[in-house]
Amino acid sequence: MSPWLTVVGIGEDGFKGLGRNARHALLRATRIIGGQRQLDLLPLCISGERQAWPSPFSLEPVLSRRGEPVCVLASGDPMFYGVGASLARQIAADELLVLPAPSSVSLAAARLGWPLQDVVTVSVVARPFAAINAHLASGVRLLVLSNDGGSPALIAALLTQAGFGPSRLTVFEHLGGANERRLDGLAADWHHLGTADLNLVAIDCLASSDTPPLSRLAGLPDSAFQHDGQLTKRDVRAMTLARLAPMPGELLWDVGAGSGSIGIEWMRTHPSCRALAIEPDPGRQGLIEHNRDALGVPGLHLIRGKAPDALHGLPVPDAIFIGGGVTRDGVLDTCWQHLRPGGRLVANAVTLQSEMTLMNWRAEHGGELTRIHVAQAQPLGEFDTWRQALPITLLEVIKPL
Repeated sequence: MSPWLTVVGIGEDGFKGLGRNARHALLRATRIIGGQRQLDLLPLCISGERQAWPSPFSLEPVLSRRGEPVCVLASGDPMFYGVGASLARQIAADELLVLPAPSSVSLAAARLGWPLQDVVTVSVVARPFAAINAHLASGVRLLVLSNDGGSPALIAALLTQAGFGPSRLTVFEHLGGANERRLDGLAADWHHLGTADLNLVAIDCLASSDTPPLSRLAGLPDSAFQHDGQLTKRDVRAMTLARLAPMPGELLWDVGAGSGSIGIEWMRTHPSCRALAIEPDPGRQGLIEHNRDALGVPGLHLIRGKAPDALHGLPVPDAIFIGGGVTRDGVLDTCWQHLRPGGRLVANAVTLQSEMTLMNWRAEHGGELTRIHVAQAQPLGEFDTWRQALPITLLEVIKPL
């Protein structure tokens, strides 16, 4: 089947900046669908009926025209955070032709002299700004796709609050067009308030001298989290996540999440990792919401309820961590029942009762038990001694295929 749908990437330079194939596709199309800004870039010689996207946004105007010669207009590269990616999930590849233009990210990297392969790209178009926090480290270069004209000021405030006020910001407006403009400044004293809605923010990250570095590896300092004492401590957290073994795209259930530290660190390992935090206590739910945003994983989904009842109907997990409620009737069995074959279940126990629960459950289902002892050197008069933290019993089980 020859493609009936052509997705044309168009830049700020409009129709004159398009290649021959893109121009011919637009001339042949009986209907052209896109944002009003893109449609206004077309000359009068394009005779196809023009249709703006509906609000709220829907692909239905395109899908309902299957088989007709239709063109969709998109900004820059349609497959880069664009409508082309959405259409490709609905339409077979042999029915779809995508003709990209340079993306705003490519143009910004060219203006700055930044090798594109060394840059991290983040979109805050209809997405939480807190996602930027996961990428902040001195020396990192970020290109942020803005939501609107207010985005640069909000990004500057976020950087300053996170301890990255010395970071240099560059805002590009209308990249590639006649109205292109560049604004520069530091996040801590950003004063450009009247930016255009169509803009991209480049960030050369630099932390303040008193900002602690936060690694993407498991085992963040306990001070990185707000908590009420219900927190899997740093060393135990690192060992626990090593056994949970997060892989790209996988889903974790963090059951009895407390402050959400396990689910948060799971998601920080890779942008595609997902997590559900199940927590019944309202105060701790607030801590989870704060921690997930401060540490750059606003996509962590908070389930406000108590296991096992709150677990029914949730997406099938690849891994489950049980940090609280091990002794509660049905928690272990319900988690095991919902875990996908080949998935990992890790549970931690502190009390004798919870330890016995894990030992009895292991007798039936197998798995590996590990006893974790952590001691820290602390003062004792004029000398130092080891202060032993409560020992942790860790159960690790892989569900048979």
